[in-house]
Amino acid sequence: MIIERQEQVTDAVVDAFQNIPDSRLREILIALVKHLHAFARDVHLTEEEFERAVAYVAALGQRTNASHNEVVLMSGSLGFSSLICLLNNGNNGQTETTANLLGPFWRMNSPRTENGGTIIRSPTPGPAIFVNCWVKDQSGKPIEGAEVDIWHSSPEGFYEQQDPKQADMNLRGKFTTDKDGHFWFRSVKPAGYPIPIDGPVGDLVRATGRHNYRPAHLHFLIFKDGFKTLISQIYSNDDPRLETDVQFGVTRALVGDYRRHTGPAPATDVTGEWYSLDQTFVMEPGKSRLPRPPIQ
Repeated sequence: MIIERQEQVTDAVVDAFQNIPDSRLREILIALVKHLHAFARDVHLTEEEFERAVAYVAALGQRTNASHNEVVLMSGSLGFSSLICLLNNGNNGQTETTANLLGPFWRMNSPRTENGGTIIRSPTPGPAIFVNCWVKDQSGKPIEGAEVDIWHSSPEGFYEQQDPKQADMNLRGKFTTDKDGHFWFRSVKPAGYPIPIDGPVGDLVRATGRHNYRPAHLHFLIFKDGFKTLISQIYSNDDPRLETDVQFGVTRALVGDYRRHTGPAPATDVTGEWYSLDQTFVMEPGKSRLPRPPIQ
């Protein structure tokens, strides 16, 4: 098509994409073109703004490396990661779900740990937390033999690959549910933490006048054949930033009851305050697969 006016540009691209052999790819690209062109018309995007946007997208890639994924960070900061999660879980967003964001810090091959064991692998000061979890199907039946990856930040707000003081795989572990769908472990209570703002995502955070903090949480990745892999985060109910999470990840079903205690603890070496968390996860039937680690 030889284009005579701006309205015809969209039609020309859509016509060119009609013969894409992969029907799903064709559907996605045509919808993308229509929405992208409509956005440009809606805000009447200027040439200068377009050039800045292209440079911004390029900068996202340039800031991404083996230990940091700026693109994932941006997706979360726009609420897009949360939207995709909710669209694909909880009956396609119609019901509450314990599914949540993978986040940028998951690693494969966490150390296998016996139920009741600790995931503290180097000195990590902070209040102890004892976590008891159950994994069930949608009818309430326990799921035995599910593999559960756990990871979280330190009480100082750092994941182990960000902090040279922490041992490799500190605050990470892999557990297996028993016949009751139960797994349990000991760690230290995580803290909320700032996302990096020394790149393009930081420019967005500052431009929108928002803080750059995530509320404290534990990460869970639950894998079992015959079930859709469940990725979750359970947020601390005492964190003041639950309603202003910079990554828009907090849903009502994911606010955990982190209970503070001062009496006798489940371990004799714990004195002073400590915390407990009881949580039940519900897995949906579906295809089990592991995600690609955001960083290598």
